[in-house]
Amino acid sequence: MPKIDETRPFIPVGIAVLTVSDTRTFEDDRSGDTLEARIRDAGHKVVAREILKDDIPMLTEQAKAWIADDSVDVIIATGGTGLTGRDVTPEAFEALYTKSIPGFGELFRMLSYDLIGTSTIQSRATGGLAGTTLMFALPGSTGAVKDAWDKILVTQLDNRYRPCNFVEMMPRYGEK
Repeated sequence: MPKIDETRPFIPVGIAVLTVSDTRTFEDDRSGDTLEARIRDAGHKVVAREILKDDIPMLTEQAKAWIADDSVDVIIATGGTGLTGRDVTPEAFEALYTKSIPGFGELFRMLSYDLIGTSTIQSRATGGLAGTTLMFALPGSTGAVKDAWDKILVTQLDNRYRPCNFVEMMPRYGEK
């Protein structure tokens, strides 16, 4: 059974949090606040946090800056993953992926099905690797952020999680 191996040291990673919304501000960004709190509670570092409008060039520019920043190991976005005309986070992120992680979106939707039923089909949650930076795009609800963090990312971003996790593979992401 998968578990945390307490004999291994915890390795904190640097995470950038991006809220994608045309209406949110830092005063009312509950999903971003929830994600930031969970990241810190797990022992990781929130090295940057931004709120940007649903705009592909703006999202791509910010993501590229974080990908180039050695302090950012992971980018997690909340919002902009639905089906409306303004929802463009997956398009912005997927254009930067050097490798996609299709299992992330698949697992997220599988877990969400138990909570929201067939409505999960409307989620375009996605994950991938851009060079050596992990990127995840989550729906904008606090419930979705909690589900993605608590049921997937908290363990995959913990070096102690066995049998394998993203963190132990980080040194190898840049291999040729």
